Amino acid sequence: MSNHNHPTSALNKTEIPRGNATGFIKYLKYDLVSGLLVFLIALPLCLGISLASGYPAVAGVFTAIVGAVLTTVMSNAELTIKGPAAGLIVIAVGAVTEFGYTGGQDAAADFQAYRMALAVGVAAGVLQIIFGLVRAGVLGDFFPTSAVHGMLAAIGVIIILKQLPVAIGQGAKGEPLEILREMPEKFAHMNPEIAAIGFVSLLLLFGLPILKAKFKNKVLNLVPGPMVVLLVAVPMGMYFDLSHEHTYSFVGHDFKLGEQFLVSVPGNLFKAIAHPDFSCLQTPAAWKWVIMFALIGSLESLLSTKAIDMLDPWKRKTNMNRDLVAVGIANTVVASIGGLPMISEIVRSKANIDNGARTRFADMWHGLFLLGFVALLPAMIHRIPLSALAAMLVYTGFRLASPKEFMNVYKTGVEQLIIFTGTVIAVLATDLLIGIGIGIALKFAIHMANGVPLRSLFWPYLDVSAASDNTVVITVRDSAVFSNWIPFKRQIERLGLVQRNNLIVDLAGTKLVDHSVMEGLHALGQEFENAGLHLEITGLDGHKPFSQHDFAARKRSMTRLRRVTVVANDTLQTDLTTKFVELGASGYTVIPCHGAGRSSLNNGNDASNDQARIEAVVPYEVAESIMDYLRTVSRDHRVTACLETVEVLKRDGF
Repeated sequence: MSNHNHPTSALNKTEIPRGNATGFIKYLKYDLVSGLLVFLIALPLCLGISLASGYPAVAGVFTAIVGAVLTTVMSNAELTIKGPAAGLIVIAVGAVTEFGYTGGQDAAADFQAYRMALAVGVAAGVLQIIFGLVRAGVLGDFFPTSAVHGMLAAIGVIIILKQLPVAIGQGAKGEPLEILREMPEKFAHMNPEIAAIGFVSLLLLFGLPILKAKFKNKVLNLVPGPMVVLLVAVPMGMYFDLSHEHTYSFVGHDFKLGEQFLVSVPGNLFKAIAHPDFSCLQTPAAWKWVIMFALIGSLESLLSTKAIDMLDPWKRKTNMNRDLVAVGIANTVVASIGGLPMISEIVRSKANIDNGARTRFADMWHGLFLLGFVALLPAMIHRIPLSALAAMLVYTGFRLASPKEFMNVYKTGVEQLIIFTGTVIAVLATDLLIGIGIGIALKFAIHMANGVPLRSLFWPYLDVSAASDNTVVITVRDSAVFSNWIPFKRQIERLGLVQRNNLIVDLAGTKLVDHSVMEGLHALGQEFENAGLHLEITGLDGHKPFSQHDFAARKRSMTRLRRVTVVANDTLQTDLTTKFVELGASGYTVIPCHGAGRSSLNNGNDASNDQARIEAVVPYEVAESIMDYLRTVSRDHRVTACLETVEVLKRDGF
């Protein structure tokens, strides 16, 4: 990050920017610049997400504009950008398909399906408002991290499968696995010129981050990938004359081109406004989509907001319930005029931080730039090839489901990978709600297999005692897992952050501490540090981590180590023990003894010699080093050595 964008380079480190009237003027230049740069990223993504969702292209722009203006006023989330998200594409296109969407074959049926989906959006927005009012923002802590990431990865796979055919000039209908089976045929019949735009767009999207990492140029880092794609794809579309119907030949085959491969927008923004058809809410099927929009949208928004709070250079904390109410109100309003559902979007929010934003007015500026562009230059939007927008969504899907994501989950533990992969497969085979439900069920099954008592799955057993005037000890029994984390976290916050105490959380009495809780305790530790308090986690010495990751789940068990036993002449005692310590042994035991070896007995000499028996319990790698050393000693001295695997209560004791 360049110095001029670093939050503390131009401002006092102790100064905390606030999104109030004073902050609007004081940080105007920072927020305005960031808003402009985020707008350049948001414009093509808003259009692409809308079209992929079965909505008119401008619907996503409506979402970003309304979200930016309303949530800036109502929420205290300082750095999050509100708008349509790729993660909701699957739900949106599922909803319009439920209501009769034909993918362009019947314009009247498509428009009616769109209006019914808007009614679902209004109802979901009202439900989100209720979530916020009843303080349900904490529910974001219930869902296990691996299951949520698995759901997002599955969404990424679905986006890739549905948008890759569009990038090569083909359509994509049906279930994800059905589209996958048809993919070879789609590539065999792709439209070469449309595919050229799609492939060049993908090359730019995947190649630009590599160039930025290699050259580390501050000007290059400011260039948004999606805008680079448009700067190349629009001239390619003009060169191929996509705005006029015509046919061309390639390798003996004829292909059609025309405006159907360009983004369609009305010349007047007000003509794009549409209103919901609430008659669909009389059917049970509609309420399935209401629940999915409200639940998955709220969950994604909460997780994104939490992630951005952790990246906030000033560590400002968003009121999750207030933010949920703000998003719900904005969703209700925008669905009433024809927009997509919105969330706090992680990619644009991260760009907002990197571009030097100070307050939530950066979100407002990005929305106003969108409004100005769409209102004044709709003809420019009509020049954008659909294949370029599809390529952007393919890239977004790849980032959600990249091999790196699978490796990151694996590093936290094999059981996390099982939950993650199980959720991905379940979502692809069923739908989002059932899929994440299966992921959570897998997590419960793994916890119970690891000995978590049924009674402690949903409620933590805590004992509270005072260690000193300003230090409180919370002793946890049975388990500390994702499903009992919410009341556990509330107790920590109440005793520590609210009552201003340092806390010691003793986990020695737990059978299992899962990954979600380890991650949550780490986040709370940062909150305590920011508040000038201390949170200490103890009692995990007797727990075996499932992997080397800092946030790996831990199960109470005996730890396997190696015991090295050596019998040698007592004159070697000092040399041997000194070398053991040098090689990593944290301690040893020496027992004087007497004895005779086989060669002495065979020679008729049964006189025992003064010897020393040395024992050390060490980790596996240290044991190997000690045995290598003893092999060299045995060349010149009579040494007896053996190696055993032993189980100990606490690994840290060795």
